[in-house]
Amino acid sequence: MIGVTTYLEHSTFGIWEAEAVVLHRVYVESIAAAGGNAVLLPPIGDWRAETVDWLDGLVLSGGADIDPIRYGQPPHPTTGTPQPARDDAELALVEAALELDLPLLAVCRGMQLLNVALGGTLHQHTPEVVGTTDHQPQVATFGKLDLAVAPDSRLAGIVGSAVQVQCHHHQSVDLLGAGLVPTATAPDGTVEALELPDRPFALALQSHPEQNAEDFRVFAALVEAARAHAQRRTPARRDSR
Repeated sequence: MIGVTTYLEHSTFGIWEAEAVVLHRVYVESIAAAGGNAVLLPPIGDWRAETVDWLDGLVLSGGADIDPIRYGQPPHPTTGTPQPARDDAELALVEAALELDLPLLAVCRGMQLLNVALGGTLHQHTPEVVGTTDHQPQVATFGKLDLAVAPDSRLAGIVGSAVQVQCHHHQSVDLLGAGLVPTATAPDGTVEALELPDRPFALALQSHPEQNAEDFRVFAALVEAARAHAQRRTPARRDSR
């Protein structure tokens, strides 16, 4: 069971127009294609280690900008409207996942959130830093970037020393959070992947692997780690009965 964080957005579906908990379908399809089952986690609830210890893995999905108050900065004019409920829920989920050594895949906003959760900061508008809009060419359009991957990283073991990715982000990692190691960069130097090397599986990607319907290697690696986590956890559950 792979938990996936979700959006709380004003949505239209069927005959209804209402606040809804939503997620891009491709996340669920990618997990299923890799052999896992997705469980959607709304940004409302009590998310602690005690309430999520039944999960085998966690995906932090992409989405809205993190409130810059979370990393001690005033908002940039381009930074989106804060979503405190989602920030609260996902920061709690990160804490729970790290406490449980839960296999973790953080995607786009998820990577930024992991960095902030560990004390890092963000560039609130990357085009001002790198001078291009390659990472977010247009609204709702993915840019394509060729990344250099650190040779001894977990990511290199999954995709090799170079990979082309799809990305859509105007923010990016600035100061690194505690323990995080950058393992892929864009041609302009933007950090495009982070890892926690002291964890069984903790991989963060600024790009969107769920958007590539031909390549499920990242999700397959997550599902494999989740199965190993489930096997380690099962004896402990039996002993507790």
